[in-house]
Amino acid sequence: MPWLRRLSARLNDLFVRGIGLILFLALWETAPRLGWVNRTYMSPPSAVSRALYLLFLRGELQEHFMISLKRVAAGLLVSVVIGVFFGVFIGYFRRIERYLDLLFQSFRQMSAFGLFPVFILLFGLGELSKTIIIFWASFWPVLLNTSTGVRNADSVLIRSAQSMGASRSFIFRKIILPAAAPEIFTGIRLGGSYCVMAVVAAEMIGATSGLGYLILYSQETFNVPEMYAGIVSLALLGLGLNFILHAAELHFTSWRYDIRAGE
Repeated sequence: MPWLRRLSARLNDLFVRGIGLILFLALWETAPRLGWVNRTYMSPPSAVSRALYLLFLRGELQEHFMISLKRVAAGLLVSVVIGVFFGVFIGYFRRIERYLDLLFQSFRQMSAFGLFPVFILLFGLGELSKTIIIFWASFWPVLLNTSTGVRNADSVLIRSAQSMGASRSFIFRKIILPAAAPEIFTGIRLGGSYCVMAVVAAEMIGATSGLGYLILYSQETFNVPEMYAGIVSLALLGLGLNFILHAAELHFTSWRYDIRAGE
């Protein structure tokens, strides 16, 4: 039956892609139990799973997870809105990009972690400073990838459309934006990964909630299994965010796969 063959193929593909993870978890479980590493400092996955379960029963895991998710979503949303808008504008008007390129490249090299003291001095220790830290980390890949995608739109297609009397708005909507979409989503997915990294650092400074706070608090109280449980939860947050962004990319750039299927 066709559906059974498809299911078997997907399960086989999932197994092949998961071999590395399975081997890693097996090594992680075995190393502390055989004394290869000190179990005091590296809890095996079984102990981490139990810590996750207990945190879930107490409701702490859901609370910290959702708070971190809200902070990541807020920072990423602002960076996508502003980054895509200015990226399209700068990429479309290339002369402006030439004037601003060195400035943007300089700002891009300024780590959000290095700017923590500045953000805290300007915006305090509240939610605003955390959102701005996350925004800064994710803004630059979105902006620069968007401008690159717009700038690299196929000039032959643009000139062909112009020769047939197409308006600027038509060329922008039907040629430039679709051509730039893959680069835009690459920038957004990079920004999403930077958001997850930034939220940890943001929550380790002046926060009383979130996965970053959970990891730091567990380390300070020497609750090692809960510390690793927080790290695993953070990895799951990053994987889930990447899955959602990848699904959005597939939806909005489905034409790429239709072209490949027809080749």
